[in-house]
Amino acid sequence: MAAASSSAARCSGKGGVALLLLLVLAAVTGTSSAAPQPLCTSFYSDSCPGVYDAVWSVLQAAIAREQRMGASILRLFFHDCFVQGCDASLLLDDTPSFQGEKMATPNNGSARGFEVIDAIKSAVEKVCPGVVSCADILAIAARDSVVILGGPRWDVKVGRRDSRTASFSGANNNIPPPTSGLANLTSLFAAQGLSQKDMVALSGAHTIGLARCTSFRAHVYNDTNIDGSFARYRQSVCPRTSGSGDNNLAPLDLQTPTVFENNYYKNLVSKKGLLHSDQELFNGRSTDAQVQSYVHSRSAFFADFVTGMIKMGDITPLTGSKGEIRKNCRRIN
Repeated sequence: MAAASSSAARCSGKGGVALLLLLVLAAVTGTSSAAPQPLCTSFYSDSCPGVYDAVWSVLQAAIAREQRMGASILRLFFHDCFVQGCDASLLLDDTPSFQGEKMATPNNGSARGFEVIDAIKSAVEKVCPGVVSCADILAIAARDSVVILGGPRWDVKVGRRDSRTASFSGANNNIPPPTSGLANLTSLFAAQGLSQKDMVALSGAHTIGLARCTSFRAHVYNDTNIDGSFARYRQSVCPRTSGSGDNNLAPLDLQTPTVFENNYYKNLVSKKGLLHSDQELFNGRSTDAQVQSYVHSRSAFFADFVTGMIKMGDITPLTGSKGEIRKNCRRIN
């Protein structure tokens, strides 16, 4: 099961208890707000030890129904963390008075799995109401998605709180588009505190999942750094004319799109990356050697992917008294 390791580093306090003590201290000392609380793996050890089983149970059933869902949940976490940090801002629905991130170009028509997060939230609320944030649920679910599909396990740092805001412009500007070149990919990851090495490792998430024709059309028709037979094969499901077959799907990993392993990198070496941004990682430049290393060592890829995921999960989380614990992941309290 996906429970946190008993040997994991412990927090200075336990979840809500720690926050309460900080607030009492703030009141006694006259300070205006509680000090920031770092994320840690044992945040819910006392306040909600059942959260991990609850997340795992719902997610495992969802992926059993549709294996693609694991990739969709992992993508939600990535798209959330790159906008305002890992704060569940992506999960907020638009309202007449609130513009969220779901209709931004990188998410509109392609971000999916929200109903699975809703189901997980409901399950967690039954175990310990009002304790676990949607941001932490998404972080745990992303890890579990990787594990269920055969990838590495790691201890997820938790203690995030949920944002009351979202950024439509941030979603449009911060998330790398599939047309990105290597320089742009490197720059956008660097803006989030992630190195080029992290970027190449995290791109391995494309070893699972599917992409729409709109994301790979230009690559399979216009680019030269692509295997000719592979390009023609993908053209068969993606007509050249925009507006025709836009939502037709193709696997990001030609070989095993529902198993988390290193075939994604093997495809890049064979010039069979589905997206322009994928193939940029192996195109005669600085990242080629790293791609080759992952071709030869799945364990090296797994280790670097875990490092990248933990670093990405640390992007400007809301902690302490900032934000809130949403009752419903789709709207603020």
